[in-house]
Amino acid sequence: MKLFIAATLVVLSLALAFGVSPSPAAKKASENPMSLEVQTPLKLPLVNPKIVVSKSKRQLHLYANGEVVRTYRIALGANPVDDKVRQGDRATPEGDFYVCVKNARSNFYLSLGLSYPNAEDAERGLRDKLITRAQRDAIIRALQNKRRPPWDTALGGEIFIHGGGTEGDWTWGCVALANADIKELFDPLPMGTSVRIEH
Repeated sequence: MKLFIAATLVVLSLALAFGVSPSPAAKKASENPMSLEVQTPLKLPLVNPKIVVSKSKRQLHLYANGEVVRTYRIALGANPVDDKVRQGDRATPEGDFYVCVKNARSNFYLSLGLSYPNAEDAERGLRDKLITRAQRDAIIRALQNKRRPPWDTALGGEIFIHGGGTEGDWTWGCVALANADIKELFDPLPMGTSVRIEH
């Protein structure tokens, strides 16, 4: 795999040196080498789809029927190491969430909204006096009904998996993918899809 990526980059460099326009496939391979692993279309419909994000590896794994069927390169919030605590900290949250919004008109191509804050975030926020008991209760009620929790508290919200590219950690706490990768995920993933974000 490493040899194939290196060869692709050499071909791209030579093409540019001699004024030849590289193919779209070569451009995509150089921008996102992990996408080279994507050879065949996803087998649809996805059976019991699930997403697991590894912040430390900068990878998003798509599972179907208990097996990894795709691995994508990702970018994180500008504060990529910390767990999200409050609005504006630019950290990507960790924990268990679900897809609660699908936005086909996102500022970042396409986006899947996550159910942050989750119950643990709500309890922590109440304990640390970042939110009121009424706000905690509203978050818990939304989660129990598989709806979008309130995104307008001091805990923050509007955490998405979206497009826009994977060069550096640049988001406000979201998980960013290459546009082609979020396009592949967007339609097949139903509302309620489980998403785990790990350190």
